[in-house]
Amino acid sequence: MIPAVHGMVHRLHSVADAIAARLEPGDALVFLGNLIGGAVGGETSDVAPTLDLALALRRRTLALPGARACDVVFLRGAQEEMWTKLEQLHYAQGPREVLRWMLQRGLGATIAAYGGDAAIGDGERAVRDGPMAIARWTTQLRQALRARPGHAQWLAAIRRAALSEDGRLIAVHQGLDTTKPLDLQGDAFWWGGSTPFEAIDAPYDGIERFIRGFDRNHPGVHDQPHTLTLDAGCGFGGPLLGALLDSHGRVLDVVEG
Repeated sequence: MIPAVHGMVHRLHSVADAIAARLEPGDALVFLGNLIGGAVGGETSDVAPTLDLALALRRRTLALPGARACDVVFLRGAQEEMWTKLEQLHYAQGPREVLRWMLQRGLGATIAAYGGDAAIGDGERAVRDGPMAIARWTTQLRQALRARPGHAQWLAAIRRAALSEDGRLIAVHQGLDTTKPLDLQGDAFWWGGSTPFEAIDAPYDGIERFIRGFDRNHPGVHDQPHTLTLDAGCGFGGPLLGALLDSHGRVLDVVEG
């Protein structure tokens, strides 16, 4: 399990090397969202090389004997959600306010990755000039994404959550709303639900273990009977974690980058 990276490629290098050295047939790899983006006020991120490295680790995992495509999962975090929604910016009632809201939450690092240093300024001019200008701007970003091998395929393949084959373990980006059925979670997976994650103290819909990769408080490894949080603040001055879990979601080892 790899929690929020926020484009910190230098930290992912250390974690990826440690994971690659320990991979064994039958292992699965889950990125818990916010692989892209940047932490506001945090370290400088480098989104495109981060994705390249994550995809290289995916290839390494799928090269194991007996590996299946479903053995590597990329989850949708808040950063991936904003990047996806950016394509619909020209439909927004107040596109300038929406863009500013996204930039305040770290999306600028991803915009810059696919549009260059001037991309944010281009976007601000586009929202001033209207829907057609916005559509041209987002189309240019999308084309730049497609020009990077594997990046468009990664975006199309991100998942809302990862459920183990026996249905007893679930991995999410930030939260889960235990008052709703699993198929009605909506954006609770990446923005957090009405149920505080750390307050989940009983099985839900047959799920006994809940794992997430982002917590605004960045507690590191916070292991409770039913929940596990992995987030030491990568991008906010803290290290990136990589956790090795058994099939029951118990922590066997943790590496830092």
